[in-house]
Amino acid sequence: NHSTPGSKVKSVDSPVNTSILSANAPEFYPASFSPYEESVSEDGGDGYYTEMTLAELVEEFLSYLNSSPGSFETDIEHMVNMLNSWVTTEETLQELVELIYTQSTAIPNFSYTGARLCNFLSHNLVLSPASGNFRQLLLKRCRTEYEQRDVAVRGDQETQKKFQAYVLFLGELYLRLELKSAKGPPSRAEILLIALRELMNSLFSNPVDGNLICAVKLLKLTGSVLEDVWKEKGKSDMDQLVQRIENIVLDAQCSRDVKQMLLRLVELRSSNWGRVHAAAASDATPDNDPNYFMNEPTFYTADGTPFTAADPGEYIDIIHQGKTLQKLCIVPKGMFLCYRIFRKIPGYLGSGR
Repeated sequence: NHSTPGSKVKSVDSPVNTSILSANAPEFYPASFSPYEESVSEDGGDGYYTEMTLAELVEEFLSYLNSSPGSFETDIEHMVNMLNSWVTTEETLQELVELIYTQSTAIPNFSYTGARLCNFLSHNLVLSPASGNFRQLLLKRCRTEYEQRDVAVRGDQETQKKFQAYVLFLGELYLRLELKSAKGPPSRAEILLIALRELMNSLFSNPVDGNLICAVKLLKLTGSVLEDVWKEKGKSDMDQLVQRIENIVLDAQCSRDVKQMLLRLVELRSSNWGRVHAAAASDATPDNDPNYFMNEPTFYTADGTPFTAADPGEYIDIIHQGKTLQKLCIVPKGMFLCYRIFRKIPGYLGSGR
């Protein structure tokens, strides 16, 4: 082999020297390839970021309250501070009112928490444009539904269902919405009192089962408060409503179960809505006071069976069944304590057990 080192280098370098490829050429991608691009947040950081809308914030907020109603007191201030940072224009305030109204009448069993939320926002939401503050816009929104009441009670099933949810929300709103006064304690909205009276007239004007059940729920919720207010004004509106209910029981073609509900409502009202008024100990007896046992604590046996002093015979029956009565759960105002009840049993009085 007569080749020289120089000739070897030349033969190796020649393909590079003759190549048309360039390090500065643009990158090549197949036709089906989509290059990945890093998303950049608004603050300039890396990573994917999507700004939450007011609707999404309120929906998440209300869903949390619905699943954890006991957190209302601890979390409400933080949540309202967040809303104050969002609701800065008349349009967003209108949107917030509509969102809360819609959810409060759409989420099952949320009307109570929704009304509490409305009361808190009415006192703590900062924005108050010329078109009205949160409370004024909310009442205006409720009035829109109120004006459709006579059509809604005769609408299709879905329309009636939505109207009934609105009625119950308005009942809660009347109880929870406080109007502060510089001269005295907070008061309730008079306009809601008038509205509830007319809404009950509308429900009774078409006495089908759904409307009557809604009226029963509304009166069980607000009846005692409404009657007290009407009595203070010298009005007999509750007597008129009860008379109308009795006429419906006699004449309307509603189901037997609904008629029984109406009769139980009339009975509840006759017992002063189940309210207990304290009587002198020397005057109250089981014979002359139907509420004699209503303030007694509730006891529970080992298997969870509740009973009170209203039927002392049950104490003896349980003994004959061989069940222990040494320790039972007593529930005064939600506190569970252990309590010995031997002295409740004849023969054990003064035994010191």
